[in-house]
Amino acid sequence: MQNCMNFKNKINIIALFTILVWGCKKESKPIVVSPEAYHMAVDKVTEIMIHDIFSPPVASRIFAYPNIAAYEVIAQSNGAYNSLVGQVKELTPVPVLDTMLNINPQLAALVAHMEVSKELIFSEAKLISLRDSLYLHWKTTNETEFESSKEYGITVAQHIKAWMSKDNYNQTRTMPKFTVLTEEVSRWQPTPPAYMDAIEPHWSKIRSFVIDSAAQFKPVPPPPFSMEQNSDFYKELKEVYDISNKITLKGDTSEEVLIAQFWDCNPYVSITRGHLMFATKKITPGAHWIGITKIATRKAGFDFDNTISANTQTSMAIADAFISCWDEKYRSNLIRPETLINQYIDEDWKPILQTPPFPEYTSGHSVVSGAAATVLTSIFGNDFSFDDDTETPYGLPIRRFSSFNQAADEAAISRMYGGIHYRAAVEVGVDQGRKLGRFVVGELKMNTKSL
Repeated sequence: MQNCMNFKNKINIIALFTILVWGCKKESKPIVVSPEAYHMAVDKVTEIMIHDIFSPPVASRIFAYPNIAAYEVIAQSNGAYNSLVGQVKELTPVPVLDTMLNINPQLAALVAHMEVSKELIFSEAKLISLRDSLYLHWKTTNETEFESSKEYGITVAQHIKAWMSKDNYNQTRTMPKFTVLTEEVSRWQPTPPAYMDAIEPHWSKIRSFVIDSAAQFKPVPPPPFSMEQNSDFYKELKEVYDISNKITLKGDTSEEVLIAQFWDCNPYVSITRGHLMFATKKITPGAHWIGITKIATRKAGFDFDNTISANTQTSMAIADAFISCWDEKYRSNLIRPETLINQYIDEDWKPILQTPPFPEYTSGHSVVSGAAATVLTSIFGNDFSFDDDTETPYGLPIRRFSSFNQAADEAAISRMYGGIHYRAAVEVGVDQGRKLGRFVVGELKMNTKSL
């Protein structure tokens, strides 16, 4: 009898211990992934791209693929969105989301985004640190939901990475450098102070996302090269020189200087001090417009899925804009204003902005701004005002815009104010971008309501 009582007491003690343990254990809750978690991941990637000094075209590729990975997860679960399969070049269906599993689509989408981003940057450890902090939070909240969602997100990321690997990027890494033909006076030449080689001369060979080919939006040629003072080309060259001198007289706080600095977005700025030369680090034109997309989605109160959709469409337009622009840059291969002004007009003249290392026509920032603004206008409307604080981390003030198109026009003219582009490159460039942007908007049927 005593043995029986002892056994019963042991059972009761075990039962009580079990109740106490489960009573103290944190109850699992559904994981909520906010748009801010996505913005945090994109901001981290942007920070890393600045640190790693990626060129503007390459940076546009780094934004596009992770967004597509995230979007395809969302399209699996949200009936308001269509897959990009059949709309984007050579993309095949991602693995199907198993509705029987406890998968959180937003969590899986962000996992896919971070996993693809990690493949595209150099300083992986910086992104892994953010990823692991998010993983710990999600796992603590609901381990079962986290593990199944993470597994699916990684599976989608692997699918996108396989597709990404066939876009000809790796092949262009081994193609020959650009050959400078100094005997042809109209041709691009390296510019001060670093005299860098021309970047990404083979970027037009990268597989586009939406546009048919790199040459689909081939712009009209620049004015015929001529140093005759009554020629259209010389007049444009002289205009750059005259505007620069006029702006310089106004001082560093003039509106034109502020505009030029705000839209500089040149990751290759070199500073020389004595015998030392070092680079200052800035965002690229595409990164600036991704920042504007963040501002717009926040102001509009977009949820996670809408935020991913807006960023995906915008980033693909930006990426295709770079492909289109770089196709023309290395076709026309036009010399920069700085080179000609120093040779023929004023050997001591320097542009307000540092000339970036690639041919002049058309203006990359103008093309990209025209494309991005057109896509964003299609999403948020013609009169969407916003305060652009994208450049505040780099010591520049906030600028206010009444529309995306106003911002694009200012970005374009900033290149003339900065002394790095002729008028034709600016005006034709922004038009080239808007035509491309309208094509992207017309071709992509991402929202089921647009069918």
